[in-house]
Amino acid sequence: MNPYASLIFSASLILGTTITISSNHWMMAWTGLEINTLAIIPLISKSHHPRATEAAIKYFLVQAVASTLLLFSSTINAWHTGQWDITQLTQPTASLLLTTAISMKLGLAPFHFWFPEVLQGSSPITALLLSTMMKLPPITILLLTSHSLNPTLLTTLAILSAALGGWMGLNQTQLRKILAFSSISHLGWMTVILVYNPKLALLTFYLYCLMTTPIFHTINTTKTLKLTTMMTSWTKTPVMNAALMLTLLSLAGLPPLSGFLPKWLIIQELSKQEMAPTATIIAMLSLLGLFFYLRLAYYSTITLPPNSTSRIKQWHINKPAKTQIAIFTSLSTLLLPLSPLILATL
Repeated sequence: MNPYASLIFSASLILGTTITISSNHWMMAWTGLEINTLAIIPLISKSHHPRATEAAIKYFLVQAVASTLLLFSSTINAWHTGQWDITQLTQPTASLLLTTAISMKLGLAPFHFWFPEVLQGSSPITALLLSTMMKLPPITILLLTSHSLNPTLLTTLAILSAALGGWMGLNQTQLRKILAFSSISHLGWMTVILVYNPKLALLTFYLYCLMTTPIFHTINTTKTLKLTTMMTSWTKTPVMNAALMLTLLSLAGLPPLSGFLPKWLIIQELSKQEMAPTATIIAMLSLLGLFFYLRLAYYSTITLPPNSTSRIKQWHINKPAKTQIAIFTSLSTLLLPLSPLILATL
């Protein structure tokens, strides 16, 4: 891609995100979301592969429908209340439409079908943007309207997302699809606590971004996009693969790694809200995701493929390992001792 075009699209992504997270008016928030959508579509389709073009079209159609619902919701609320303030969402129909629109934008179940296909058709770095930066504006809108949303509906969507994210990730062999279902599952954890403790939901999102960033960077550096190539990637970068294993286990939420902190705090908060059955269900559903995280960690370190592969094995990587991979990997695995400091900021 032309460097000037890449600079324009990257600046538009930052601008759209900034407009949405800093706006207090529905029209400005909608404008920021539209700028984000228009900026990411060329980045998805930049390889000119038919799969990338298909992913860009799917993403555009879903985001267009979600933006229409968002605008319709804000219009209904303005019709009944006479104001366009985001925090004054009081009309029940508008609240339901907003929840549906944001669920489509985020990829929450049962509106999740587009997300794995779009990630599969994108490059690893674009998939990272779709999994992290593109989810920040919709999550910000949910945080601003959390006091007006239906807790029962959000809890239902959260349990569905945790179940489908874990269940459908079990039979996948493409790493980007596995990480897509992992994102859906983590969105369920964020959504279940959103109404009761919005700051904790935002902390969970930040820690998820911190953990998933080194994974996408590592598979982009080693050109590992499916399980069969992951089995031999340890011959190219053994140290990076060992770090990848720890990051995957952290994403699974195993102590004493950083990923254990948000799940621990969410279960604790749900227990305080007398929602022990919900906490038990979502904790049990996380075991489904734990299975494929352990499978990925196993494949990345100590196994060889059971049969000869048709591709030529690369015994070295063409690009040197980047410094940010080491920094993000360290943060995504070693933050748990700092949990008292993190708790003090909530």
